[in-house]
Amino acid sequence: MSIKDLKTGKEITIVDTTLRDGEQTAGVVFSNHEKVAIAELLDELGVDQLEVGIPTMGGDEKAAIKTIAKRGLKASIMAWNRAVVSDIEQSIDCGVDAVAISISVSDIHIEHKLKTSREWVLESMVKAVEFAKKNGVYISVNGEDSSRADRDFLVQFIKEAKNAGADRFRYCDTVGIMEPFKINSIIKDLRDNTNFDIEMHTHNDFGMATANAIAGILGGATHVGVTVNGLGERAGNAALEEVLMALKHVYGYEVNADTKMFRELSEYVSRASGRDLPIWKAIVGTNMFAHESGIHADGAIKNPKNYEAFSPDEVGLQRQLVIGKHSGRASIINKFKEYGEELDSQAAEWLLAKVREVSVNLKRSLFDKEIVQLYRDYKRINKQ
Repeated sequence: MSIKDLKTGKEITIVDTTLRDGEQTAGVVFSNHEKVAIAELLDELGVDQLEVGIPTMGGDEKAAIKTIAKRGLKASIMAWNRAVVSDIEQSIDCGVDAVAISISVSDIHIEHKLKTSREWVLESMVKAVEFAKKNGVYISVNGEDSSRADRDFLVQFIKEAKNAGADRFRYCDTVGIMEPFKINSIIKDLRDNTNFDIEMHTHNDFGMATANAIAGILGGATHVGVTVNGLGERAGNAALEEVLMALKHVYGYEVNADTKMFRELSEYVSRASGRDLPIWKAIVGTNMFAHESGIHADGAIKNPKNYEAFSPDEVGLQRQLVIGKHSGRASIINKFKEYGEELDSQAAEWLLAKVREVSVNLKRSLFDKEIVQLYRDYKRINKQ
């Protein structure tokens, strides 16, 4: 996939971790068939790198990773590992071409989770990176809980990873505490002090995962980690569809990806994960292009650009004019044009009043059959 800032020529690599971090969502399990299908859909869409699982888990997990690695996909296939040589051996056995080596870098994790020291963290990371480098795989070193790490230690950690042979550093906002302005400054600082490729990996605990991911890119990050629908631990990760469409339409990046697949991909992952796809979901929710409010619907009828940032077919959706309590005359008239009926002003006003009355009683918008029935009532009352 080519994601390029046309002003600077800078390219961004998309790293999808739906099959690893996405599946770590509490209660989510993908079947092996689903994992392969999702990998193929992501590859067809144009994602650059797929983080597909954790080989050291063994069993079905390792079998699925091996199958994906042998699929001949265009995307790079990455497996996740602790900073443990035996983990990396399991990944290499799967035939992946890239490994993520993850270890905590914040003092709170080092002291209270690992119960060790910064020196031990550095030694373990370097040993794992050097082993992976000898085996010729691409290496991402993940700083778990980077956003709570001491800045000087983080710089030291990145430099030692780079010297050991790593290819990039994954900045992990593990508990989602960052905000865009701060994270932008941090990434600029890390880039200036290390001159190393950085991947953004942001969580959505405060609803800012997508904003933080993009802020990191603007700060100099070269890679961005995402999941379909923002699936992921707790409140989830930055959503693939949101990041790409924001880069394209808000920031003017060139996005060479088949974005028309977004709705299909989102629906499949929603079903496979057992997590509903909300109708109000940004980019892929069906309400993205649904208009009911009279003023909005009238504007959309005259020119969709009045109330739509991009065309629905760009993400595999369709425009909808919803008839309900907030509809106006223009929506009613336009709806009946779809049925081949030209309403006069009297009929339109009568129907509008009835639509609002029925909608309030039912506490919802109306189905087409209900609207047609109201029109039949109008004709019967007026003996037409």
